[in-house]
Amino acid sequence: MLVSERFVEAFRAEGLTGLEGFHPVEVVRVRRMTKKKREPLTVPSYFVVWPCFGRAAVDLVLNRVRVSSPPTCTECRATGIDATHGFVLEPGTWAGEDIFRPRGMQGKVVVSERFKHFVERHGLTNMRLTPTEEFIRDPSNLGPAPLPTT
Repeated sequence: MLVSERFVEAFRAEGLTGLEGFHPVEVVRVRRMTKKKREPLTVPSYFVVWPCFGRAAVDLVLNRVRVSSPPTCTECRATGIDATHGFVLEPGTWAGEDIFRPRGMQGKVVVSERFKHFVERHGLTNMRLTPTEEFIRDPSNLGPAPLPTT
């Protein structure tokens, strides 16, 4: 992910955790949105970062995730996910990172409430925050997985 220098300064100032990298990138070309000549472009500084792989794990019982096969590795919990209709983290597995990739949903980035408030306070843009219980990805229209019976 690319983030602005403003984001990096605010992230560090507030003591948020979970991002790694913070390597500066070189912008080699900028295209104008219109063909009108204006004053010279000033390009802000950008940095490449990536969310850490957290210890937090998706709850294998309470998830509303349809899988083609159960996970074979209890550590990474990776599996073929066919549809997601919300997910929850297993209690006691989250170490408090503000942004991370959870075990069992490594392709998804999860953020804390603290990070959500950080985004709102600083007016950050170009990201969409969706509560995990409302996250839906179902390209084949399979519908949610059935709730566990007790």
